[in-house]
Amino acid sequence: MQAYKRSPSHGVAWVSKGFALWKSNPALVTYLAFGYLLALVVLSSLPFIGQVVAALIMPAFSLSVLNGLLAVHEKRKVGPEILFSGFKSDMQGLITTGGLYLIGTLIALSLTALADSGTLLRLMTGFQKLDEEAMNTPGLMTAALMAVALTTPLMMAYWFAPMLVGWQKVSAPKALFFSLVACWRNWPAFFLYSMAIFFVIVGGPALIIAVVATASPIMANLLAIPLPLIAIPIVFATFLPNALDVFGHDIPGHEVAD
Repeated sequence: MQAYKRSPSHGVAWVSKGFALWKSNPALVTYLAFGYLLALVVLSSLPFIGQVVAALIMPAFSLSVLNGLLAVHEKRKVGPEILFSGFKSDMQGLITTGGLYLIGTLIALSLTALADSGTLLRLMTGFQKLDEEAMNTPGLMTAALMAVALTTPLMMAYWFAPMLVGWQKVSAPKALFFSLVACWRNWPAFFLYSMAIFFVIVGGPALIIAVVATASPIMANLLAIPLPLIAIPIVFATFLPNALDVFGHDIPGHEVAD
């Protein structure tokens, strides 16, 4: 197994290929995207243990999304059960991946307490409400910047991990390590990818709404609702081209040309 280093332009290509994937089956991709988000929201809302359960189960749902996108890529017909297909894989490895990611996140947030006496940690874990008093906490901005710096490597380690555990049968610790290395090797491509994603989610819709608002404010308000319903599934669809491009040579039948 090898993480291939791609040129920066591939980051934009992941988005364009994701758009093509969404366009080939928008209903299924939309179902996968919002089914994933709804499942995690529902799990997180459970009293006391909700956020922990959501974190542990998240890799299985992440793998399910990739399974569904792969089905779209292969033009296979699948049913609603595809959203739970990840649970048929190595659940011990997937739960371990979620657990390690959760532990790392809690450690990172705990370290931010050095800047704001734990306000950000309490906000993120639901033990404090976000109100004006919390927003005025000294050091909160510094804590937020610390959190970004500390959790970025964690997100890099998680990015490909569910796919590596589910498709490549790699252990959770190795999957997290290989994912971190893959993201680091391809950071220029990921930088352009993130910029393109920002345009799809924020810049593009905002520009369209602003242009329409000059002619019809009512129409602009109407567009503000469906545009995210289109943009978010497109972002989800980019995950598969990204994974196949970086690790595709190790997925039989899904090699991606250099």
